[in-house]
Amino acid sequence: MVSKDQRRRQLARDKYLRQQERRTQQRSRARKRNAAIAGVVAVVVAAGAAAWASTGLGSDKKTTADAAPTSASAAPTSKAPDPCAKPAAGSPGTQQWKSEPSMSIDTSASYTMDLGTTCGDIRLKLNTSAAPHTVNSFKFLADQGFFDHTKCHRLTTSGIYVLQCGDPKGTGQGGPGYTIPDENLKDSAIAKGTYPAGTVAMANTGQPHTGGSQFFLVYKDSPLPASYTPFGTIDPDGMKVLQKIAAAGESTGQGDGAPNATVVINKATVTQS
Repeated sequence: MVSKDQRRRQLARDKYLRQQERRTQQRSRARKRNAAIAGVVAVVVAAGAAAWASTGLGSDKKTTADAAPTSASAAPTSKAPDPCAKPAAGSPGTQQWKSEPSMSIDTSASYTMDLGTTCGDIRLKLNTSAAPHTVNSFKFLADQGFFDHTKCHRLTTSGIYVLQCGDPKGTGQGGPGYTIPDENLKDSAIAKGTYPAGTVAMANTGQPHTGGSQFFLVYKDSPLPASYTPFGTIDPDGMKVLQKIAAAGESTGQGDGAPNATVVINKATVTQS
């Protein structure tokens, strides 16, 4: 016959075993849950990397970062001295517009865009006849002072070679509030998948007709699909300014980041030549 003490000890052992079994099950469930979470995180990280890889010369709308191939990786480089002057007093504007401005330029005339930057003056000869919507938009925005005091926020120094500007936010996600149609994508200069040095072209979100105010200046031949409206060329003195900016490098040391040079457009003007 089992005594009360033996019965009590048996019940205590049974309780202990049940507790141990529950703890084992909880640990197993926790391991499975953590493994599942880790898998989701890995997928999210991979998706983010894929999104960044598929986006590059981005533009005004928020995208999963602004879409051409990004530049290839480059060996880290030491930060070069800033070759540029201090920006003029002032800050970027915040005005937005709901729609593209009405056509107000003479599409048969020649126009020039002058970028007075902290690193030197960059003059752009605009291709009005081939990209009238783009030139008209830039004339409108420049007249509004939209580009004044804005940073050129991105420099690529490997794979593709461009300086990207025109974002009042300085993040790659700003714009005027409206978009303009793609133009001049049949230009023979870009037909073979290269944007030649000296080209100025529109950035976009990777989707057709999503250009806004962001643009990029090509300082060295760059392999890119013909998806970015080329709307002008850079004069020789402007190319020297771009080479100076490029020589200072970019912030990540990986070939794609903010320029080390303090590149700010103090004043932008578009005038009929």
